[in-house]
Amino acid sequence: MEYFLNYLYVFLIGGFVCMLGQILVIRTNMTTSRILVSFVLLGVILEATTAYDYIYGVAQAGISVPIVGFGASLAKGAISAVRTKGILGIFTGGLEATAGGIAAAVIFAFIFSLIFRAKTKKTG
Repeated sequence: MEYFLNYLYVFLIGGFVCMLGQILVIRTNMTTSRILVSFVLLGVILEATTAYDYIYGVAQAGISVPIVGFGASLAKGAISAVRTKGILGIFTGGLEATAGGIAAAVIFAFIFSLIFRAKTKKTG
């Protein structure tokens, strides 16, 4: 029963994050790029206020897999690097912490750009 509740929390919170993104796509004139940046910024804010750790304790993959988790990883890497390297860590820490994810995103984006054709959101 405990495993079922864990899966349920992951599903509900991850689904809620995705639902918020879909609502923003449908109901606003925000481009998908701005929505993406907003979610990354939300992850940074949650990490900076230590709220991310609390949410992660309940939601686990439901919050770490969406782009919010990427923002939190950027912030966590920058905070850690500032402690060890000083002010230069602001610029290097986030990239060091997320280098694997960034590399995978670039590689998969290139592969999918060869397979699919991009469409932009129509406004107005």
